[in-house]
Amino acid sequence: MELLITIGAVVVGILVLALVLKMLWRVAEPNEALIISGFRARTSPGETADSLGFKIVTGKGTLVLPGFQGARRLSLDTRGANLQVSCVTKQGIPVAVRGVVIYKVGDDFVSIANAARRFLDQQATMNDTIHELFAGHLRSICGGLTIEDMIHNREALTGEVRRSSADEMSKLGLVIDSLQIQEIDDNSGYIVNLGKPHAAAIAAAARIAEAQRDQEATEAEQVAEAKKAAAIRDSRIQQAGYQAEMDEASARATQAGPLSEATARQEVVVQETRAAQLEADLAEQRLQSQVRKPADAKAYETRTLADADRDAQIARAEAHARETELSAGADATRVKAAAQAEAEATKARGDAQASATRATGEADAAAARARGLAEADAAKARGLADAQAIQARAEALSENQEAVIAQQLAENWPEIVKAGASALGNVDQMVVLNGADGVSELLTKALAMGGTGLGLARSLLTSMGEKPEPAANNGSAPAPLDLDLDKTA
Repeated sequence: MELLITIGAVVVGILVLALVLKMLWRVAEPNEALIISGFRARTSPGETADSLGFKIVTGKGTLVLPGFQGARRLSLDTRGANLQVSCVTKQGIPVAVRGVVIYKVGDDFVSIANAARRFLDQQATMNDTIHELFAGHLRSICGGLTIEDMIHNREALTGEVRRSSADEMSKLGLVIDSLQIQEIDDNSGYIVNLGKPHAAAIAAAARIAEAQRDQEATEAEQVAEAKKAAAIRDSRIQQAGYQAEMDEASARATQAGPLSEATARQEVVVQETRAAQLEADLAEQRLQSQVRKPADAKAYETRTLADADRDAQIARAEAHARETELSAGADATRVKAAAQAEAEATKARGDAQASATRATGEADAAAARARGLAEADAAKARGLADAQAIQARAEALSENQEAVIAQQLAENWPEIVKAGASALGNVDQMVVLNGADGVSELLTKALAMGGTGLGLARSLLTSMGEKPEPAANNGSAPAPLDLDLDKTA
């Protein structure tokens, strides 16, 4: 029983001792420092820069005797103080500087001791103290700088503020983790106006870059349109060429029949008029020199003038298109490409139509020329035959005029007798003596008296001696024969 009581007493004593130790033992958290003052609260000289009348404990525990010692905690947490300072620059321009200071109590015993002496009971007012400290340094430093220096070199400004406040912060036991100048404002609009030239330059550069990009895009579109127009032009030119070939072949096929017929007729006429080949060759040479060559020269002149006029029109159109292109700029390039493509397509169609028309005309001309040559040869042969007959009569008259006249009278005697008998047509009754001899004598006298029969013979012989047409004898017939029937009789 006594053992149990002893054990219980020991346990109770241990619990009481643990409770007492718990009440008397103080532990410093990682983010704080214990400041112990009172009985035997001394720090060894090696731990601080000077002798202190209190003890600093960080990161461990210590025994604190109530009534004899006092223990208070100093926070080592990071603190932030917002700065809003009105300053006047070197240029005399009032500005408002806004920033933030991140600070804390130093980790060494000297800094903790200095901070404990100044802020142990006033830790809530540390931000106000820091604000006033840095406000004074900012005012003094900004007074020696221009707005341009403050804006363009904020790092130098913050560095200068940190260097100037380093001694005060050390005396306060504080260290600066970060100092940032967030904004610099002025009510006069100096900063806004300061940035306007640069903003205008940037805006101008942006507009120029945008315009250049638009120009490049437009040029690329125009190049694509020009290539498309060129492709369409080439396609239309090829189609026009194919159509011209087809039209030319069709024209040739259409004229093949008349050409072959004319050729056959020409061969027949040539065979029939072989005897007059020399005269036909002479006429052909005359036709060549007097008609065909002048006609060919006239046709060549007409074609040359037409080609020259067409080239001049094309040149004027191209010059006008070039002038339009230079004056209209990028938009006119697309119009010029389309106009040139359409002009070349039109030109190709015109050339194709001209080729087809020229082929058709040449075929018609060849057929007409063949028919004309054949008809001319035939007429020439007939005229030659008539001329030869007339020439033969003229030669006969010149050699034996009486025989020719006698032959002509014999050939036309029935008509002459009929004309002479008509002189007696109004006689009701007539007595003829001497029988048949009397009738012959009466008719002879009627003819000898220059009656109607003699006039008919004279007109007949005169018509036989008339000059042939110039186209028939071709200039080779003899002069007309003038016969005096009275003398012949």
